[in-house]
This record gives sequence, structure tokens and C-alpha cells, in this order.
Amino acid sequence: MKHTLPIRIYYEDTDCGGVVYYANYLKYFERGRTEFLRDCGLTLNELMKEGIYFVVVHAELDYLLPGRYGDLLTLDTCVTGTGPASVTFRHEIRRGEELLVRGSVKLATVSGEMRPLRLPPSLREILSGCMEERAE
Repeated sequence: MKHTLPIRIYYEDTDCGGVVYYANYLKYFERGRTEFLRDCGLTLNELMKEGIYFVVVHAELDYLLPGRYGDLLTLDTCVTGTGPASVTFRHEIRRGEELLVRGSVKLATVSGEMRPLRLPPSLREILSGCMEERAE
């Protein structure tokens, strides 16, 4: 199971040359992760009520081709791994068949006091289940 999110590029997303400002891709990745979790039956609000928060600890992006004002892009998001207190997502942004940006983001789980927190077994099971479905 891979989550696909359409992204329309608006003027506010671009620099003066009409090219997507590089940091906006991180915002798109965030949207993709949020919707991916929703597809897995999880919402950030519910997790926060349980005292589980995600923080980005590592992000890597490869910019291959520019996105431009007016483009309709697609963002594919999937889980590539879980650790004792982390989950790693892969993201790919395309314009049609052209791969524009690819990257990965590793999130750590922390408590409301921002202390490291192991992934609860139920959450690990859900994320692993979503990851396994993607491998098919």
C-alpha cells in the first residue's frame, strides 16, 4: 500500500523564476506522511492524545528536475523501515512519468516532554503491516 497525493503547484510555492522553492518539498513530504498514516488508520491527533509524537531526525532529498508553477505533481509515500523508536518514509514526486524529487525522512518517536519513546507494539504492528503491504 503506497499513498499517492496530488499536488498542484501554486504561485506561492515558487521562487521568482516560477520554480518550486526547494524547501517546499519538505512540506509536501509532511503532507504525504500525514495522509499515509491516515490510510493506515492513524491520526496524529490520536497519537498525541496517547503521548506519542514524531520528530524529524534525518531528511535526505535529491532534486532531479524542477517543478514549476501550474504543474500537477504526484507524491508517493511509503514506509521503508521501523526501528525501536523510529520510522523511515520514502517519498517520490513526479510530473507524469518524470521523477522530480526523491527523498527519505526518518522520524523518531518522543513523549510530550520530548524524551525518546519506544514505538508501542500496536503502532509498530500497524506500521509494519502497512510496510509489508507495500512490498507486494
